Amino acid sequence: MNEPDIYIGIMSGTSIDCVDAVAVTFGDGKISVMGSHSEPISAQLKLDILCLCQPGTDSIALYAETDNILGELFAQTALELMTQLNIKPSQVAAIGSHGQTIRHQPPTRVNGFSLQIGNPNLIAARTRCPVVADFRRADMALGGQGAPLVPAFHQRFFHEKNSNRVIINIGGIANVTLLSGNDQCSGFDTGPGNMLLDAWCFKHRAQIYDHEGAWAATGNISKPLLNQLKKHTFFSLKAPKSTGREDFNLLWLEQQIGSFSLAPEDIQATLTALTAETIADAIADLTQSFDDIFVCGGGVFNTQLMNQLNQSLYESHQPAVKSTLNIGLDPKWVEACAFAWLAKRRIENKTANVPAVTGASQHAVLGGLYSP
Repeated sequence: MNEPDIYIGIMSGTSIDCVDAVAVTFGDGKISVMGSHSEPISAQLKLDILCLCQPGTDSIALYAETDNILGELFAQTALELMTQLNIKPSQVAAIGSHGQTIRHQPPTRVNGFSLQIGNPNLIAARTRCPVVADFRRADMALGGQGAPLVPAFHQRFFHEKNSNRVIINIGGIANVTLLSGNDQCSGFDTGPGNMLLDAWCFKHRAQIYDHEGAWAATGNISKPLLNQLKKHTFFSLKAPKSTGREDFNLLWLEQQIGSFSLAPEDIQATLTALTAETIADAIADLTQSFDDIFVCGGGVFNTQLMNQLNQSLYESHQPAVKSTLNIGLDPKWVEACAFAWLAKRRIENKTANVPAVTGASQHAVLGGLYSP
């Protein structure tokens, strides 16, 4: 009987809009995507998750209930994908589930922690497949930030000998991976990606995201507000660094807007500029030129954001961005593929963090294994 060789990656990001699942195989140093599936996150579930992200609106009961509801949703997403592709549980080596982050506190103070929910025991029981989850805490136990974790995957599949590349991932939070031609890898979070854009759009237009940045394109960037937003202390931190909803959220944004008298679309335009400029600034601060810059994540589909990012990169003498589709992987599925690969590393008992990225004292095998 053949050994199971299919891995499934499940990803639910900071934007809390949907659950993505992708089925992949690995061979000859390459990744092959068999198929993908997404399930929406209901408005009530999103509200419960947001309550867990905010001190004062959380509770142990809400945590436990939401953990189980998400576990069921993750399992449902994986099962639907398996049905579509006619994949049997016996063919699946493991499901890698990132989980839904509800708190992330890097170890800049005592007791750093990162908490993801989405009960992996339920996923294993419902799918009858091994599940790997809880990827961050092994790195944090070694003094690391536990994030970002995708640079190791980027290094494995996007590195090109004798070429200096940047991989930009724009999810709720944006992060960059720097791949040097001599096989060195580094990376860090740059700040908000889609998170503030989505929150502001939902507040004023009841839409979960600004399609192609069309609403932002109707507004004018406020330089004074942009400068105010860029004063956030995170932007001046040195790597390794990571961030999340604790730093950048709707309450923080409304506090920053303060006395500014701006139309909602002008604020959306300014938030788009914030994401674009802080990514470009982070790359410019590295004081080196790159041969290629590739982008993945939901932000790649925001035309206005991509235009502003390219303008900001041009001003710092960097190349224009290209989609990771140009190097073999659909930008929508890169993160889910990364967690399929991280599950593979755990099954093989191989290390998967990059200490230069997270700040951990050593390499570590990441994730806990949950048997069906």
